[in-house]
Amino acid sequence: MSGRSARGAGRARPVTDPGRSAGSGTGAESGPGYPGGMPEPRTFRDEPVSFVRRSGRMSEAQERAFDELAPHYVLDVPRHVAWTSVHPDARLDPAAEYQRVAPLIVEVGSGQGHAIVAAASSRPADDFLAVEVFRAGLARTMLDADRAGARNLRLIEANAPEVLSSYLPERAASEVWIFFPDPWHKKRHTKRRLVRPGFGGTVGSAIRDGGLLRLATDWEDYALQMREVLDAEPEFERAFEGEWAERFDGRVMTAFERKGIAKGRDIRDLTYRRVARG
Repeated sequence: MSGRSARGAGRARPVTDPGRSAGSGTGAESGPGYPGGMPEPRTFRDEPVSFVRRSGRMSEAQERAFDELAPHYVLDVPRHVAWTSVHPDARLDPAAEYQRVAPLIVEVGSGQGHAIVAAASSRPADDFLAVEVFRAGLARTMLDADRAGARNLRLIEANAPEVLSSYLPERAASEVWIFFPDPWHKKRHTKRRLVRPGFGGTVGSAIRDGGLLRLATDWEDYALQMREVLDAEPEFERAFEGEWAERFDGRVMTAFERKGIAKGRDIRDLTYRRVARG
């Protein structure tokens, strides 16, 4: 079972709050407008997700993006227990999807798409995959990518750990980027953080030997947790010296990052290298 772009496929359009790249709230999915006009099945995952989806309305331009641009940009993924789940038998064939063999960079929680569209349009020799659950953000990403002529970009509306652990073939990605994921700063919610013990095995499956995992956050407590978790994961080793990595110059400065700086929050980067498999 392989994923492909949603060429010619009708797309239901529940809308979500753009928020941070990994959402905020209870972790439940809700809202009308799922495939076939049926509500989302009330089936729960074994693990908490790092986002919440909320229904709403999209603008005319966003609706048009899904009607006109999704056939090229959005991967049509077989689902499992929920609308953002990925069937465990589904696999992406990057060479078939992008119609070439090239380095693949994956951004988890791409938000409005500012970083990945800028990267894709400036690096035509590489391929890019944006993983996001918020449809308004996906629509904005498609609109900006179309204006920039970024044809080497694809989007997937799905829960990131499922994309990384099974949908992407092992060693498919040269790099994985996680920029400003939801910090879930309340103590009772920290179990929802994307980067938690065991995440090294999940993301490490998708990254080739010697490939890079790049992270950034404006939340100190989460930065410390990221570093503690990844330092302990056998799949990775530090690719930086000192306490923190240098700011990744391939990450464009977004309004979100500027807002964090304006509020006096330090931006902390981390870079880890995938160690060679035994």
